[in-house]
Amino acid sequence: MTSTPTAPAMLLPAPHDSRCPFSPPPVYTAAARAGSVSRAELLDGSSCWLVTGYREVRTVLSDHRFSADARRPEFPSLVPGRREIAAANPSFLRLDDPEHSRLRRMVTGDFLVKRVEAMRPGIQQIVDEAIDDMTGTGGPADLVARFALPVPSLVICLLLGVPYEDRQLFQDLSRALISTTTAQEEAARAQDEMLDYLGGLAARKRRQPDDDILSRLAARDDLSLREIASTGMLLLFAGHETTANMIGLSTLLLLRDPGQAARLADPAALPGAVEELLRHLTIVHTGLPRLALEDVELGGTLIRAGEGVIAMLSTANQDEELFGTPGNRPVDELDVDRDARRHLAFGFGVHQCLGQPLARAELQIALATLFRRLPGLRLAAPDDQPAFRTDSLIHGLLELPVTW
Repeated sequence: MTSTPTAPAMLLPAPHDSRCPFSPPPVYTAAARAGSVSRAELLDGSSCWLVTGYREVRTVLSDHRFSADARRPEFPSLVPGRREIAAANPSFLRLDDPEHSRLRRMVTGDFLVKRVEAMRPGIQQIVDEAIDDMTGTGGPADLVARFALPVPSLVICLLLGVPYEDRQLFQDLSRALISTTTAQEEAARAQDEMLDYLGGLAARKRRQPDDDILSRLAARDDLSLREIASTGMLLLFAGHETTANMIGLSTLLLLRDPGQAARLADPAALPGAVEELLRHLTIVHTGLPRLALEDVELGGTLIRAGEGVIAMLSTANQDEELFGTPGNRPVDELDVDRDARRHLAFGFGVHQCLGQPLARAELQIALATLFRRLPGLRLAAPDDQPAFRTDSLIHGLLELPVTW
């Protein structure tokens, strides 16, 4: 039997609780306790549904009746005006099949597990050199600026074929695009500048190709430079922003719990520890937007065609039935020995993160090497108020002063 909640709609995106900055905003967890589907309101005044239950989130992300196409006028946007910006030059992340599959297949091979495993020695070298650079001038140092951000930035630059010396440009533009406080005009300019930069780079690679993703895309005659630039922007953004924030937040968590940090030294425990960090942090705290194309009953609630949905990965990843194993810590706490393999930190369905094998490899190598090489690693500033990013669609730290 379907029902329609009558409680007042909550406003999205909701703020974090400064006392529990690693957890989803309290309003989301409260909604999850009350039911798997809740009425919500976006900043532009439009209504949508907040989906918090694990099974319901999986359904939203895998059912063709829910669209990821940002070009649809009713598509929900967590920041006013961002739908129009995304719709102007959508990457495959914001398209449905068959367009989504056509573009995604062109780069899938570059992120297969076998390909990423062959990259591990190169990633290890990048990590070691970043630690050498950070420690070479003595402590303290900002781990975000000196380690967490450079490692994934250099890896994705090498993979895509983007000059690493241009990192300040794309890092600044990326942060403008994920900030919830960037004005619509400024965000549109940032996207245009990023697309112009990558389109120009793709044009040069058509004339002088190299062994990288942009060169392979540029060699195709069925892609426009704008399509190449949109794909490149997605990969460049996702390839450094998300992993950089995961490295910073994970380091802070592990420094607060040395017993769990010590588990990273066990090669057999390392992969599982990284899965638990991914589950626990789920840095896309604001959720993934979708649009219902048909009437769908979800969690006992009728969602009608044309209504927006926000699928909350973070609350889904605190499902008691799946992750609340007896003997483990509570689901809202980190436990690196927990079986977290079914987490949704990378999404689910056809749009789940293409680069997850690379992200896993980078996190495993970066965190294990950091704590192995710097056994005295510790916070260099009081731990009462870390500098969290409060205006971003991706959770993270502004800085993390450490010494060793």
